[in-house]
Amino acid sequence: MTTPTTHHPATAASYDDLVARVLGGDFGPDPRTQRVAVAFSTRQAVRHEGRSGGYRNEVLSLRLAAAVGSCAVEPGELPDAAIEDCVGADLARLMAHELRPVRVAALDTYLMHVLPHTPANGARSWSLPAGSSLRKSRARARAVAGLVDAAPGARVLVVGVVNSLLEALRERGLTYVPCDLKGGTTEWGEPVRTDALAELAHCDAVLASGMTLGNGSFEPLRAHALRHGKPLVMFAQTGSAVLPRFLGAGVSAVCAEPYPFFWLDGGPGIVHRYGAEGAAR
Repeated sequence: MTTPTTHHPATAASYDDLVARVLGGDFGPDPRTQRVAVAFSTRQAVRHEGRSGGYRNEVLSLRLAAAVGSCAVEPGELPDAAIEDCVGADLARLMAHELRPVRVAALDTYLMHVLPHTPANGARSWSLPAGSSLRKSRARARAVAGLVDAAPGARVLVVGVVNSLLEALRERGLTYVPCDLKGGTTEWGEPVRTDALAELAHCDAVLASGMTLGNGSFEPLRAHALRHGKPLVMFAQTGSAVLPRFLGAGVSAVCAEPYPFFWLDGGPGIVHRYGAEGAAR
C-alpha cells in the first residue's frame, strides 16, 4: 500500500525557498490576510529526579485559529515588546520581523494552519504515556531515536543535547558526539562540543533540535546531509510544521511536537513522526 502523501507543493529546496513560496501563496491563503490572535511565551526550569543537572527552556508561540506555531529562544533573550509586536499582526509581516525567533514562529504558525499534523499530510502519530516529566521525556526520546537510520556502532552527531536522547541512542548501540552552544558536560560527564559544523565530517548521521532554525544553523546541517547522503533527523518543538517540508531535501525524518509540549502536562500526549518508514518502534 502506498503511504499517504500531501497534495500540497513539493519539498522546499531551502528555508528561504519555503518562505518565498509561502509568501507567494503556494501553500494556501495569502499570509498577509492571516493575523495572529494570541502571542505568548512559555518558560520552564527542570531537574528530573535522579539527574544531577537541570536546564531551562523559553519558547515563543503564536496562535492563528486552531494552530499554534513555536520557536525556542535562549532564556531571557526575548524582549517583552516582541510579544506585543506579534499580537494582531499579519503573518507575512512577522515573517520579515527583525528577530529570527519571531520569523520562525510565524512561518511555523502558518504551516500548522494549512498543513496540520495529520496522516493526509504524512504524519504518523506516536503516543506518549501519562506520568512524570522524566517518563515522558524518555518516551519521546525513544520515538526520536527510532527514526535514526543507522546501524549499531554508527556515530551520531547530536545537536541540542537532551540526556534522554543520549540514553535512547545508547540503547540502540549507537555512539554519539554531543554538541550544544551552551557547552558543558552531559549527565555522564562527557564533554559537549560547541561547533556542530566542525564535527559533521566525522559522524555517520545527525540528530538535531528544531532550535537550529531559531539560531540559524539548520541550513548548513541540511546542506551537508543532502550533499553527503547522510541521515538527518530533526526533533522539533521549534518549527514542528516547518521541518517536514524539507523531507527529501536533506532531512530524512522528523519527530514533530507542537504546543503543548510534553513537559507542560502530566497526562498522555502525542508526537508526530515523518519519514524513515522502516525505523524501529
